[in-house]
Amino acid sequence: MEKSETVFVGVDLGTSRASITTSTGFRNTVWSYVGYAQDHVSQKHLGGREMVFGEEAVENRMSVNLMRPLENGVIKNDEESRKAVHDLLQHLMAQAEIPSGSTIYGVIGAPAEASVESKTAILKAGSDFMDSIVVCSEPFAVAYGLDFLSDTLIVDIGAGTVDLCRVHGTMPKPEDQATHHYAGDAIDEAFSNLIKEKYPEAQHSINMLRDIKEGHASVSKNSDPVMVTLPVKGKPQEFDVTDELYQACYAIVPPTVEALQNLIATFDPEFQAKMRNHILIGGGGSQIQGLARAMEDALGEYGGGHVRAVEEPQYAGTNGALKIALDMPEEYWREFIVAENTSS
Repeated sequence: MEKSETVFVGVDLGTSRASITTSTGFRNTVWSYVGYAQDHVSQKHLGGREMVFGEEAVENRMSVNLMRPLENGVIKNDEESRKAVHDLLQHLMAQAEIPSGSTIYGVIGAPAEASVESKTAILKAGSDFMDSIVVCSEPFAVAYGLDFLSDTLIVDIGAGTVDLCRVHGTMPKPEDQATHHYAGDAIDEAFSNLIKEKYPEAQHSINMLRDIKEGHASVSKNSDPVMVTLPVKGKPQEFDVTDELYQACYAIVPPTVEALQNLIATFDPEFQAKMRNHILIGGGGSQIQGLARAMEDALGEYGGGHVRAVEEPQYAGTNGALKIALDMPEEYWREFIVAENTSS
């Protein structure tokens, strides 16, 4: 009997985007949305499909039941959300076109302080598609993928959470990790509230503002003006939202710097200076223009620091998760399979 091929998979199930990287060389990102046909007319509109994913689901949100099942980076605690995550993961795996009969070992990133219940839900969602699964901290996966495993602070800025991890040559412990919730979604909400306050006549949706943010987000005072077109009673009108977007984006800096300082202050004093000068930011939020510099300036009152953004922030987590999977000895994976079979 021919031995089955072993394929390793790294997955990042994020609030706004889900990414996958495999040992076969495949990688992809989709928006973390699933749209289910509302009726037979909706299904006909979708070309006979019962569900669509990602950007296509959002574009068809008026004719589907739109699900965004990952709240703060973890699965919402309801049956519909668990099914949507299952379907989203199935979609990611199907796109990867892993050879039939392969043995699949996967590492899935989760927020730094994800609960046991959340991790269990993630494991269950992936159990139909992988033979053995490990759930790890998303920021640790970023550090592992970049080989930054000594005296490094990782900040993973997603849509639902900002996850921080103190890395010092070993697997992170609970006290090495922190999470706060002023992340991408909170920026969108703050941006919306500021526009409503200044331009109450302007009509907008969160999706419209998210597109504006992703194209112009900045915490630099030297950024270009942000002029956008929004409808007023159905008539397009131009608005200057430069200050509103700046304020909404800059509000991520104080809680992130405070969390960083707490992780630094509780570390061995001999290594604190080295750690504060080796801070990496990743995730979609790391693309906010001027964020690294703004964080450095805010760290000034605590003794300074050096911050830089990782390359390829969308795949830094999945690349790291895949590297963890590849580096784990075969017997570790087999132990996980035995443990899963024993507990089922």
